[in-house]
Amino acid sequence: MKKITIKSVAPFLVLAGVAIAAIFVPSVPDFVDSKGAYNAADTTWVLVAAALVFLMTPGLAFFYGGMVHRKNVISTMIKSVAAAGVVSVLWVVVGYSLCFGPSVGGAGFIGDPTAHFFFKGVASGEPWGTIPRSLFAVFQLMFAIITPGLVVGAVAERIRFTSYILFIALFSLLVYAPLAHWTWNSEGFLFKMGVLDFAGGTVVHISAGMAALAGVLVLKRRQVHKEHKEIPPANIPYVLIGTGLLWFGWFGFNAGSALAANALAVSAFFTTNTAAAAAGLSWMFFDVLRGKKPSVLGFCIGAVVGLVAITPAAGFVAIPQSITIGVVAALISNIAVYYKQKSRLDDTLDVFPCHGIGGMVGMLLTGVFATKAVNGAGADGLWLGNGAFLFTQLKGMLIAVTYSFVASWLIFKFINFILPLRVTSEEEELGLDATQHNEKYLQGTLLVHSNGNIKEEKIIETEAH
Repeated sequence: MKKITIKSVAPFLVLAGVAIAAIFVPSVPDFVDSKGAYNAADTTWVLVAAALVFLMTPGLAFFYGGMVHRKNVISTMIKSVAAAGVVSVLWVVVGYSLCFGPSVGGAGFIGDPTAHFFFKGVASGEPWGTIPRSLFAVFQLMFAIITPGLVVGAVAERIRFTSYILFIALFSLLVYAPLAHWTWNSEGFLFKMGVLDFAGGTVVHISAGMAALAGVLVLKRRQVHKEHKEIPPANIPYVLIGTGLLWFGWFGFNAGSALAANALAVSAFFTTNTAAAAAGLSWMFFDVLRGKKPSVLGFCIGAVVGLVAITPAAGFVAIPQSITIGVVAALISNIAVYYKQKSRLDDTLDVFPCHGIGGMVGMLLTGVFATKAVNGAGADGLWLGNGAFLFTQLKGMLIAVTYSFVASWLIFKFINFILPLRVTSEEEELGLDATQHNEKYLQGTLLVHSNGNIKEEKIIETEAH
């Protein structure tokens, strides 16, 4: 039996403390509509959209799990899914308050952590537009869950599970919450600057992409990367399934951000699908142009990049321009991946080139193609003669890039100071499934027949070629 230490006991003690404290929080009724403000159609749509966004988390697990080596499939998938547990509890305790509570001192940097501590005043609070405030909170929770899950792909195959759990908590509180407050809270300073991010290009994808880059630099290279070994994907059908779930869930991600069942939600739904389709084709055709064969991985990765890039723009640009956004984003990320592969940067699943750079491209192209004809609450972009708005988007992007990278780098350094961040070389060689979780990814069965009867059954592992 493994020796029990303070470090191994601490996570359970923290959770137990939260559970005990929750007992003493006064119970209040939810869904109170004393003013008749709620709209049933809007409430139904946002409920569905929240569920769709949650579906993206297991979708991401399949997407990443299919691309790593077979000995690291389970360890990669569980890190994405575990975010649902950590962030959900944190969100109720203090996360929502940090993001959407009143700004501390009115400065627009962070929400008051005591304003909605343990969800105080959320369930019975004033409606958020035409939906219950608690529904808005649960919809936003789904974004907070998937963001640290995105970082997994960059640090896969070498980071300890316990260390990553701590990263999820610290990243959610110190990186995600401030960015969400700056961008989506009406008191946030980026919001007041006029920065537009419809569904998370800055808050989700730039923050995750820059955290991925920081993690890669702190963790350094895998041994197989140093030896220039090509690692075959464990299961390409997993990648295809994951892409389908992500694409499907992204309709809730973007169209749900309209927070109503209205024309803006329809427009965001359509731009989301169009950009993904165009980007998938762009990535695949560009690979063919470079002499490669069209591949499932190429289309899937390209489609996800298109989804990333359209996210900040989905509710601000027209449907035709979403084709341009998808094509351009896929080309830029494809080229970024090409040069990354020639460098010493060991971003296992290209999170920074795809999510980080894809988010940046999306933010800037929002500054180019945004139009008030689609969303009167938005702005006209450079294409319609408003270069000042593009400059605003550029400033917001640079602030988000700088803060999320520096803060994430410090978080990884801090964790490495108090806990081993990286597995040992022996554990890396054996694989994290076995060494971190005592589980193993098995693919396929071999039935050995003798004289028409099954004599022996063996589980075999297969590599994709």
